[in-house]
Amino acid sequence: MDGVIVRGHAMVPGADSFIERLRAGHHKFLVLTNSSLHTRRDLRHRLLQAGLDIPEENIYTSALATAYFLQQQKPGGTAFVLGEAGLTQALHEAGFILTEREPDYVVIGETHNYDFDRITRAIRFIRAGARPVATNPDVSGPVESGLVPACGALAALIQSASGVEPYFVGKPNPLMMRTALRLLQEHSENAVMIGDRMDTDMITGIESGMETILVLSGVTRREDVGRFAYRPARIAESVAELEP
Repeated sequence: MDGVIVRGHAMVPGADSFIERLRAGHHKFLVLTNSSLHTRRDLRHRLLQAGLDIPEENIYTSALATAYFLQQQKPGGTAFVLGEAGLTQALHEAGFILTEREPDYVVIGETHNYDFDRITRAIRFIRAGARPVATNPDVSGPVESGLVPACGALAALIQSASGVEPYFVGKPNPLMMRTALRLLQEHSENAVMIGDRMDTDMITGIESGMETILVLSGVTRREDVGRFAYRPARIAESVAELEP
C-alpha cells in the first residue's frame, strides 16, 4: 500500500486508474501493508480520502497475518501487546486474550506512543519466558513528510535489552504472502507481487514463487537495485504504467 498506491495521505498518481483496470479485468487483488497500526476499516477510510475506493475485504495487514499465525500456534492464548487498534482488534478477533500478567507472547507492532514503562514490562515478560512476536521487521516507513520509525526499530530495542530475537510475521516472511494467497484462493504461480521495497516486497515475492514488479514511487531508487543479489522481474516508475 504505502509507496505503491499512496504516499502518506496522498494517492500515487495513476493508482486509481490502475485499481479500475484490475476491476475491469476481474482480477483478484489484495492491498497489503506491513504496518499494523490501523484496522481494515480505518485503512479503507484513509484510502477513500486519498481518492481510492477499496473495500475492506481487499485490504490485508501484518496485524491480521500475525493474529492468524498466533491462532494457529496457540488457540485462545494470551498476549501483552505493544501496538495500536489494528493489532489489538485483530488479536481479539482471533480469540486471543490481552493481558498484563504472565502472557504467553509479547506482540510488537507499530505505535505512535513509545511508552518507556510498557517497553520495560515487555522486556521483563520476555526474560521471564514470554515469546516475542513482531508484526514486521521494517525499521522505517514513508509518510508525506519523510521517514518515521516502524516496528523493526522498536523490536530491535527490545531484542537488544532482552537478548531474545522476535519472530517476524510480516514481509519478507513468505508466511504473510501464503496467508494472503489463501484469502484470494489462488496459487503463487498465478500471482504478481507489486512493491516499492527490495528488502521486503521483492524478496518475499521471489521466495513465495510469485512474479515481482518493483515500482519506484516509494522507498527504493533504481540505482539501489544493483546492490541486491536478487532482482525483480520488472521495474516501473509507478503502478500507472502497469497493465494487468
